[in-house]
Amino acid sequence: MNELSPDGPVPGGMPEREGDSIVSERRYRRILVAAVLSVSLVAIVPLIIATAINYFQYQEAFREEQSRPMVRFAANGKLALEAFLEERTAALRFVSRTQTHEELTDSATLAEILEDMKASFGGFSDLGVIEADGTQLSYAGPYELEGRNYREAPWFQEVLRQGIHVSEVFLGFRDFPHFVIATYRETGRREGFVLRATIDTEYINRLVSGLLAQPGGDVFLVNHEGVLQTPSRSHGDVLTPARIPSLPYSTQTELLEVEEPELGPRLAAYTQITGSPFVLAMVSPGAPESQSWTGLRRNLLLFLAASTLLILAVVIWGSHWMVNRARDADIARAAVYHRMEYENKMAALGRLSAGVAHEINNPVSIISEKAGLLKDLLLMSEAVPPREKMLDLLDSVLRSADRCGGITHRLLGFAKHMQVQTETIELDQLLVEVLGFLEKEAAYRDIQIELDFPEEAPEIVSDRGQLQQVFLNVLNNAFGAVDDGGKIQIGIIGEEPDRISVWVQDNGIGIPEENLSRIFDPFFTTKKGAGTGLGLSITYGIVQKLGGEVSVQSQVGVGTRFILTFPIGTLES
Repeated sequence: MNELSPDGPVPGGMPEREGDSIVSERRYRRILVAAVLSVSLVAIVPLIIATAINYFQYQEAFREEQSRPMVRFAANGKLALEAFLEERTAALRFVSRTQTHEELTDSATLAEILEDMKASFGGFSDLGVIEADGTQLSYAGPYELEGRNYREAPWFQEVLRQGIHVSEVFLGFRDFPHFVIATYRETGRREGFVLRATIDTEYINRLVSGLLAQPGGDVFLVNHEGVLQTPSRSHGDVLTPARIPSLPYSTQTELLEVEEPELGPRLAAYTQITGSPFVLAMVSPGAPESQSWTGLRRNLLLFLAASTLLILAVVIWGSHWMVNRARDADIARAAVYHRMEYENKMAALGRLSAGVAHEINNPVSIISEKAGLLKDLLLMSEAVPPREKMLDLLDSVLRSADRCGGITHRLLGFAKHMQVQTETIELDQLLVEVLGFLEKEAAYRDIQIELDFPEEAPEIVSDRGQLQQVFLNVLNNAFGAVDDGGKIQIGIIGEEPDRISVWVQDNGIGIPEENLSRIFDPFFTTKKGAGTGLGLSITYGIVQKLGGEVSVQSQVGVGTRFILTFPIGTLES
């Protein structure tokens, strides 16, 4: 027995005729779109990923190339400023430890010490000795500050608490930006005193601006609130807020992007000056992305765009070529299988010819016998035969002629070669009609046929001729699978509202499990020397073309059950 597949489409299934879905432009457009998308994604996505990786690697390399000098300059500036402050702090501490209170409170002596410190270290603008209550006892410098009280000044509170202090830049009594270095000395006889030195802001400004090694850049000191402690080229003057975010404390050199007025984003390096409230900030002269990086980025993006367009062009051309070749092959294959379908139908007619001839011979014999009897009646007697006898003979002749006509009409209807034409079909009547072709063989081989039809089987909209061929092929295989005296059962199941199933079960030899996966392959047959192996391949293709499904259940030595499911549909659909 030829076999049917229980598990969906298999290779080699029956293709459809031109005009059906397999050769429809819509289907091939979907194939083309799917091919273009899948191949393009496979080719373009790795290209995009590789380009993105190179992009970010090059960007990081250029950023590193730009930031490394800034980090180095900022670190060098940090060391220079720390050395500057430490040197002057040490000098101030040395003076406070080596000079007596009486010497320091002498204005002439204090002025000499100031001149010595200016000559030795530079950067000092004045000196002052302040009692523990905040009153300045002596002063050497350009301002009249003797007698001033600094008890409420923040820097004074800090130096009493810490012993030594470097202040932020402030205005103070002189109403001019400056910062001080102060040290506190305790004496055995009294509460102690503070020696304070004011640092020349022009000196520190020159020192800071000299740290700028990149023309067009900017370097300045700020405190942790972002207030400028030295002038800035693009951020304003001393004691104005810089246009940068608050800088967290860090002894290491850190990098961040800042927005420069009218210049856009810039890369900045900053570091804390140890022992002071100052943060050294250094801003690059150009954007974080240099011109060389901008050019390379443009080339990368152009390469990606050109490669993508080239890939798309090749993929679209190749996909069109392959889909057109597939369409041509499918059309040719559909034509071949259509001829095979018709030849299979003719082969089925040949198999039925003996039974059909016998079925026609019976009514023809009756016609011949009744016609001969009628002739004898007319020849044997000159009188008119009895009317009732004549009518009875003529009725028998007409019934036999109608029987012959029905047989030939059914045979011709099956043998017609036509395109798919849908109509409303009652499956139970169609199955009985197809069984009429096989009833003589069933009677001759004593095969029992059982029908399990519902009282009102749903009608379906389909092609009568192709359904006849499907059921005839399946029944022919069932007849070939059973021995004489076997049994074939046919039933209709309508459990789903939009689908109906026909099952055909035999008690034949069954299908081995290893053959189940091949049962719809063209030219596959288990009948040695008999059969072409095309019947069920064509059957599968027809069922698929009609929107149906085929499944099979089989057990060797028990039998096989085929289930053919069709959509019910309507005439309008």
